[in-house]
Amino acid sequence: MHFDPLPGLTVKVDSIAYDPTRPAPPERPHPFVYHLSIHNGSEETVRIFGRKWIVRDTDGDTMVVEGDGVVGQFPNLSPGETFSYNSYHVIKTESTATGSFFGTTLDGRGVFTRIPAFDMQPPMMV
Repeated sequence: MHFDPLPGLTVKVDSIAYDPTRPAPPERPHPFVYHLSIHNGSEETVRIFGRKWIVRDTDGDTMVVEGDGVVGQFPNLSPGETFSYNSYHVIKTESTATGSFFGTTLDGRGVFTRIPAFDMQPPMMV
């Protein structure tokens, strides 16, 4: 399927916070919780069905995460509606995350919107 940007479909990064209470593997010990809002400011109803994240760290490593839905949901956004959620990334060192959400309009046209880049800086370990 081909995907085009949909003017008016936007993503806002509401907040990012370090949360050491979240589970994290030893090789990526720094969990960051992020809160995002997907707003449909277009004139079309959009069903969000997938996402792709790209997380790059200062060591030069890139992690790509793709999947169906958004936190297990497939939100239908009518014009003017917003879907907000939170999730988290686990990183090994200072990183930048960005990505896209993918959806379809009622007539089956593939659309996407970009997730603005945000930085995650683990606290200094003493």
